[in-house]
Amino acid sequence: MKKQFYPLFPFLFLLFSLVFTYGQSSTASNEVISGFSETRLDRYSKFLNTEITEGRIPGAVSYIYRNGQIVHKAAYGYSSWEAKKPMQQDNIFHIMSMTKPIISAAFLMLYEEGYFFLTDPVSKYLPQFKDFKVSLDVNKGIDGATEPAKSEITIHQLLTHTAGFTHGIGGTTLDNEIAQAIYFEPQSSIESRVNTLIGLPLIGHPGEQWHYSASPDVLSLLIEHFSGMTTAEFLQIRIFDPLEMKDTGYNIPTNDQDRWVPVHNINKEGKLVNSEQQLPIEGNMVYGGTHGLFSTADDYMKFCQMMLNGGTGNGKRFLSPKTVELMTMNQVGDLYNGQGFGLGFGITTDVAKSKALGSEGSFYWSGAYSTYFFIDPKEDLIAILMTQVQPYSNYYGAKLPQFVYQALLDKN
Repeated sequence: MKKQFYPLFPFLFLLFSLVFTYGQSSTASNEVISGFSETRLDRYSKFLNTEITEGRIPGAVSYIYRNGQIVHKAAYGYSSWEAKKPMQQDNIFHIMSMTKPIISAAFLMLYEEGYFFLTDPVSKYLPQFKDFKVSLDVNKGIDGATEPAKSEITIHQLLTHTAGFTHGIGGTTLDNEIAQAIYFEPQSSIESRVNTLIGLPLIGHPGEQWHYSASPDVLSLLIEHFSGMTTAEFLQIRIFDPLEMKDTGYNIPTNDQDRWVPVHNINKEGKLVNSEQQLPIEGNMVYGGTHGLFSTADDYMKFCQMMLNGGTGNGKRFLSPKTVELMTMNQVGDLYNGQGFGLGFGITTDVAKSKALGSEGSFYWSGAYSTYFFIDPKEDLIAILMTQVQPYSNYYGAKLPQFVYQALLDKN
């Protein structure tokens, strides 16, 4: 029988393609690095690969850091499902609400400089913050009956989402009308957006509830009030440049736009597609506190490392350890989903109640296009996962600590 010889090139091409489709990791598979089993972390990689091959996410960038070491850093799948462009570790994402922790940290830097007390009424600095009305029925919308707010809104309430504002994503008639007014109607600046917000009814009395809200937009306006700079300038000069977060900002420079990751969604046929509507990546002039920043996993890790290190990063001091301690302790009692909320971060206060792996004192947040992070001071641990899919689900946010902690074999 005549022997058949098969060309080697197709096999090599297939192998090369699989490397890009299924992720590039910076570590070998049988090692233990800083307490993490690479064999167990491979479960995480397999999970992400499955989500990609089954068309639920286009791709992802994942990053784990512990005890001063990079434990895991990988890019998976594609930055654009349509173009089948391989995801890279330096791809740039809309981080959406992961803007909020950065704004909170910037605002607390001004607190340390003595510009205000957390207990101050906002009207002390923004006189338009007076005479709020509270909706009596959020299902009646903007024109429904209201009553006067029982008290003024304080700076602390802005930081903790207890001021009575909403984010416009709750699904009620009032939520929908507020979202239309502040996000879909043209706004020329952050002051314009905030002034629109405060002309609308509150969903509750200040201090009486935790309700996810547009309050960080007010923090952004206050940053401009106290610093005399735009929020974009303040963040660039005081945080991004010193931390060497070179790919973070409200706009993506022209020469970096090829690294932008567009948002995706599942269409009516159940297929993953690039979303028809995309937020602009340049020309943005509303420097929001709620959302608006672009960043990479590398850049966001630098911010997280600064917070984990008690306010220091890249050899520079940004916040005092006591301020970081205040930011990352529960400030809202039992108002937040059975756990805690600090000054800009969700806080794990009861691991058993969370019904998930974790540590008390961990702090975290996420973004509307499916970006996630958590910081665990007890384990000296940071984990970041970034993809770009809407509508938001915390499914991948819950999977991140599940796969990270199951791979951790020792305790600090």
